[in-house]
Amino acid sequence: MCQAINEAMIIALEKDSKAGKFEKLSIKVVFGEDVAFGGVFRCSVNLKDKFGSNRVFNSPLTEQGLVGFGIGMAAVGSTAIAEVQFADYIFPAFDQAAKYRYRSGNMFNVGGLTIRAPCSAVGHGGHYHSQSPEAYFSHTPGLKIVMPRSPIQAKGLLLSAIRDPNPVLVFEPKMLYRSAVEFVPKDDFTIPIGKAEVLKEGKDITIVGYGSQIYVLEKAVKIAEEKLGVSCELIDLRSILPWDEETVVKSVNKTGRLVVSHEAPVTNGFGAEIAARIQEQCFLRLEAPVQRVCGWDTPFPLIFENVYLPDKFRVYEAIKYAINY
Repeated sequence: MCQAINEAMIIALEKDSKAGKFEKLSIKVVFGEDVAFGGVFRCSVNLKDKFGSNRVFNSPLTEQGLVGFGIGMAAVGSTAIAEVQFADYIFPAFDQAAKYRYRSGNMFNVGGLTIRAPCSAVGHGGHYHSQSPEAYFSHTPGLKIVMPRSPIQAKGLLLSAIRDPNPVLVFEPKMLYRSAVEFVPKDDFTIPIGKAEVLKEGKDITIVGYGSQIYVLEKAVKIAEEKLGVSCELIDLRSILPWDEETVVKSVNKTGRLVVSHEAPVTNGFGAEIAARIQEQCFLRLEAPVQRVCGWDTPFPLIFENVYLPDKFRVYEAIKYAINY
C-alpha cells in the first residue's frame, strides 16, 4: 500500500493540471513533517529527488500550521498534498478547511487540499499512535473522508481525493503499509468517493466495516459460515463521508440483520450513524437489533492493545447473537 500511495502522488505531481482563476500561480506540492526524506512510513520516498525541494519539502512540527499553509496554497489555485504524520495529532487543524468555501460565499475554495494521515492500530503504538479518529471529522460538513483497505484502494481513492473539488481527508491504516500486498496497475485510475464495495454477497446477515478492520471481518465471516451455516454479505464502506447508505440499505433489506465493526470507540463511533440510518430505513425488515463491534470507550492502551481491538471472535459472537435473536 505504501508503494501504491507513492505512485499515486507521482502521477498527481507529473500529470494533473489545475485550471482556474489563479492558474498562472498553480503548483502541486507535497509537504509535511519529514516527508522530504520519505516520511516515517516511507510513503513519499524519492519524491524530493524526482520533483525537487521546492515541490516536496518538510514542514515545521505544527499540524495547524501545515494545514493552514495548505489552505493558503489551495485557496489561490494550487494543489496541496499535506501529510499529518500521525492522525492522532490532527486535532489542532480540525475545522479550518471544511467551511472555507461556505463562509466566503463561494468566493474561495480549498478543493485542492488533500490531507493524508496514518491511523489505526500498529501493534505497539499506545494512546498517541494507534487511534482511529474518523468519527470526529464525519461531523464536519464540507469535508470528505476515505479509508482504504488495500494498495489498489489506496491509490485509486488518493487520486480521487487529490482531484476532488472539496477538501479530502485520507486516513491510511498504518498496519497495512507493509502487510497489505497486491498487484496494482501502474496506470492512472480512480475509485469513486462515496461508493462502498460488496466484497462478498450473502443472504442471512450484512457485515459492514472499513480500513484494516475488513481483514478481521473476513476471518469472522469464515468462522460464522463454518460454525453457523449462514451466508454473510461483507461490505467495505471505503468512504466515511459521504458514506454509501444506498448499498448498505439494499443489503440489510435483503438479509434483515446488520453487524458494524470498526477500531474506534463504540460510543459516538461512526458505526452509530450507520446503525441509526439503518433503523430508519430498514425498520420493518430487521430481524434483530443492529450490532456494533468496536473498540472500548477508553484511551487506546499499550500492553492491552489486543484486548482493546475488536477481533474476529467478538465479531463472530455478534453475528451469532443476531442470527439467533
